[in-house]
Amino acid sequence: MRPSTTRLSAFDLVVAAGGLILLLLAVQNLGPALAAFRGDGAWGTFTARRVECVQHPGHEQCTWLGEFRAGRTVRPEVAFYGGERGTFTPGQAARAFDTGRRGHVYGPGGSNEWIAVALLMLAGLGLVSRPLWRPRRPRRARRPAGEPGAGPPADTGPRPDTGSRTDIDP
Repeated sequence: MRPSTTRLSAFDLVVAAGGLILLLLAVQNLGPALAAFRGDGAWGTFTARRVECVQHPGHEQCTWLGEFRAGRTVRPEVAFYGGERGTFTPGQAARAFDTGRRGHVYGPGGSNEWIAVALLMLAGLGLVSRPLWRPRRPRRARRPAGEPGAGPPADTGPRPDTGSRTDIDP
């Protein structure tokens, strides 16, 4: 008896490839997200220059852009993570740290981005492993016609023992 083998469908392959992409995105963002959570990075000063807001149905998302200075390092045009419209006024400075993430610095409270990264990683792992936990149906062995259990018999007409009978007395 051979072990049961199930071929992966094209759908399974596409789902697994999507999961792999999610895993790669999560892994590349894991380091900066954990650093932002722990407050690890180069500490310096963020000076707010302008706020940019995007209107969504039901709410507004704003980001403060400005300059970050840490020692001799100057990063112009970086966003302050988590800054809302009323967080700063133009020219106002605040303590911040840089984790190395392109385009962002963080305030003393850090961030909870690691939660989204962890969920992304779990989703990627789930999709990549989908073919392993998908229920498998055993394949039925085909039997040659005429062998017992090969399927329903072909209809060959009425059987001799089931002729038409009437129980009516003459």
